[in-house]
Parts: sequence; structure tokens; C-alpha cells
Amino acid sequence: MSTRTHTPQGETSAGRQARDRLLAAMPLTERRLELGTVSTSVLEGGDGPPLVLLHGQGEFAAVWINVVPDLVRTHRVIAPDLPGHGASEVRDGRLDADTVLAWLAELIEETCQGRPPVLVGHLLGGAVAARYAVRHGDRLAHLVLVDTMGLGWFRPAPSFAVPMMGFVARPTPKSQDRLFDRCFLDMDRVGEQAGEQWEPLLDYALDRARTPSVQAAMRGIIPRVGVPPIPSGDLTGITVPTDLIHGRYDLQVRLRTAEAASARYGWPLHVIEDCRDDPAAEQTEAFLDALRAAMGMSGEEER
Repeated sequence: MSTRTHTPQGETSAGRQARDRLLAAMPLTERRLELGTVSTSVLEGGDGPPLVLLHGQGEFAAVWINVVPDLVRTHRVIAPDLPGHGASEVRDGRLDADTVLAWLAELIEETCQGRPPVLVGHLLGGAVAARYAVRHGDRLAHLVLVDTMGLGWFRPAPSFAVPMMGFVARPTPKSQDRLFDRCFLDMDRVGEQAGEQWEPLLDYALDRARTPSVQAAMRGIIPRVGVPPIPSGDLTGITVPTDLIHGRYDLQVRLRTAEAASARYGWPLHVIEDCRDDPAAEQTEAFLDALRAAMGMSGEEER
């Protein structure tokens, strides 16, 4: 449904075709916003209360493709490419916490029309969302953190860390398969569920991983925003209602991290079974059920 508004830096022909296929399959429209130092690709669609979706590190807004068709029926969905990711380009080359949080503040101001959104963040996007809530919880209706970084030190299992470093060092189809096999409990099943969108998802992820500007953004944002734990005193100060959604077998951010945060801060924890670090892709219906529960809505009420 969406149409391309911009050709991102370093995009190959294969990457262009993959992105176009993904955008065409989503009930969202793409537009470009100049937010601070970031020329930002934003996908939007649906009617209702605003819902902002922040993807994880090395990803892009189209990774929400499984859940968007359901969410646009009840919400105004806003899914940006994070700074330096996907088709969002950083103009001055520097990324730190202040830059990213200022970017998110402008995004919400530009897209939510004065209505506090539900803010959903996955992995790195969760760390960004939590840091924003520390400063601006009064501007949010609800915070949902999905397998999020930032709640403790980032200490992935060695069985995940080794293929992750291999893919970062040399992004090839083989190293991508090795990494994704550790991101999903059953990668074949995820591919089957994604159907004809699976190949373009893989192709575009590989295209972006090979792009120098994306690599530079990852080197900037992850050590400054994702890896350092958010101080406990800051998290205690979050006043907006907050829920955690977490895959039981996550190898990046272990379930015990979410369990500790739930116990310490009183945030409800929704554990997704038969899942590693991406519930929205691997267990779509269970993820949507958890998100509805977090927002206080049953599936029947939504419909």
C-alpha cells in the first residue's frame, strides 16, 4: 500500500526491490520527516489512539509487518525507521542518547497530534522508549517494553553472541542464517508464517547490514543507548503505566532480566511461550494478546 518517498544511502538494487515489496504489502503510507538531525522514514496508517512502534537494532519499521494489519483496525499506527536504520539517515553523523531522545520527542509531536501515544519498543527500541519515558512519561498513555535492552547489562548468551559478531563482521546470507537461527526458536516456522514476505525481509536486512552508514549508526547508538543499563533510580521514576512482554527463550536479553525488572518496578510481565527475542514475528497472536492485555483491551473489545 505504501509508496516509496526516498532512496536511502547505499541501497542496492536488491535492497530497493525488497523494501518496495515490503512496503507494498503493508496497510501503511510512508512519509519523510526531518526530525532534528535525522531525515526519517515513517510508516503510518489506521485510525484511533496513536500507537508508536520502535523496532530493534539492525532492523527497520517493516519488521512489524505481522502485527500491523491487526493494529491499524483500532489505532493510528506510527512505525519509524530508527535513526541510521532502514531509510532514516543521520545528517551530522553523531548519535547519542540526547540526539535519539530529541528525535523521538519530535516524532511524537509531529505524528500524534497532541494525543499521548502508546509507545512500544523492542530490544534497542525498548531502551529508547524507556529512556524517553524517564524524561517524558507525562507525554505517553502507556509504555510497552518488548525483550528490551537497558533494564540491565547487555550480556547475551555465548550461543547468540558468537553468530551476532560473525554477522556484524561479515554480513553474508550464511552468517545471517546463523544469527537468525538464534533469534528465533523455530526459524523455518517464522518463514512459513511470513509467507512471501520472508525473502524480502531477509534481503532488506542483509542490504542494510552491508551499508556503511547503517554500520556507523549501529556503532554509535548501541554503546550509548542500548548497552548501558538505565539507572534504577530513573526507572523507578517512570510514572506512565508500563508492561513488559518477553520471549521465554530469549538469548539476547534473558528472561531473568525482565523478571527482575517486573519484581523491582511492579511492571506486569507477559511471557510469550515457544519464542526467543521477537514475539511479534515468532508468536504473532500471543504477542497481540499480550499487547491488548497491556493496554487493557480484549480482542473482542478491539473489534
